Amino acid sequence: MSQNTLPDHECPHRCAWADSAPDFPHYHDNEWGFPVGDDQRLFEKLCLETFQSGLSWRTILSKRENFRSAFAQFDFHKVAQFGEQEIAELLDNGGIVRNKRKILAVINNAKRALEMVDQEGSLATFIWRYEPDENTLPPPETQTTCAESIALSKELKKRGWQFVGPTTLYAFMQSMGLINDHAEHCFMREEVDRARKGFVRP
Repeated sequence: MSQNTLPDHECPHRCAWADSAPDFPHYHDNEWGFPVGDDQRLFEKLCLETFQSGLSWRTILSKRENFRSAFAQFDFHKVAQFGEQEIAELLDNGGIVRNKRKILAVINNAKRALEMVDQEGSLATFIWRYEPDENTLPPPETQTTCAESIALSKELKKRGWQFVGPTTLYAFMQSMGLINDHAEHCFMREEVDRARKGFVRP
């Protein structure tokens, strides 16, 4: 993960979306697109993408620490044990998005994550099988799905996961480094490319 601390005026060539909100530049420069092989971080992002459905990423990012606190830092071993009391507490938590269907989906997906670890060894092992071939992808910022996000969506749904549509999973792939979708002019594109080249696939 990068640790860029340059002032905004010294980084004028970000992806266009990264300058659209005050908290986006740091997220863009230090997280978005860097490859992730940690199961808990992968699960967290899948959950946050679930909550983003129909909303803006800015809304979710601004509440991310609240989500982490509410969902046991997205430790899916713990979330899988959530019952009626935890659900009631989540629905009463004004710091997160209080959507019951999404909350239940996260708890369901935690249970499915446990199954996947048992079957595949880790979430990362399974998810990184769907890394697209860079040579088959169109130019950055030109699509919202790809063949691999469609295939991953289909397989996760088959395994009982919820809120895992192809567009949601494409956004997940972008942020978790399965795809380098930084704009051609973006100063982070080469750094993310280097990180991806040095990343040991699970």
